[in-house]
Amino acid sequence: MIQPRSILKVADNSGARTIRCFRVLGGSYKKYAEIGDVIVGSVQSAEPRREIKKKAVVKAIVVRQRKPFRRPDGSYLKFDENAVVLVNDKMEPLGNRLFGPFPHEIKTKGYEKVAALVPEFV
Repeated sequence: MIQPRSILKVADNSGARTIRCFRVLGGSYKKYAEIGDVIVGSVQSAEPRREIKKKAVVKAIVVRQRKPFRRPDGSYLKFDENAVVLVNDKMEPLGNRLFGPFPHEIKTKGYEKVAALVPEFV
């Protein structure tokens, strides 16, 4: 359950380490984001001498969440952290490496470019 002011870890090598969500995209009444949703956030901490700087406004796809996520078969999926992958306007990842486990829902929701870089699916 990602909402505005949530702090999220970045699961790629774009240069950002953490971002703060300030908008959940998908309608004016959408309060919370879950796995596969797009958010807008600002970079809170970044690695030095990288492309993404602190205070940059970025779009991101939620790839892990701590709140249990219900799958259509009735099982639940839960991660240890909230994490995102930074993307551009064409929904292509800004980094060229992704870290950690990713759910199958990323591929089924249509993010093929992100799914192509995933090291392991859960």
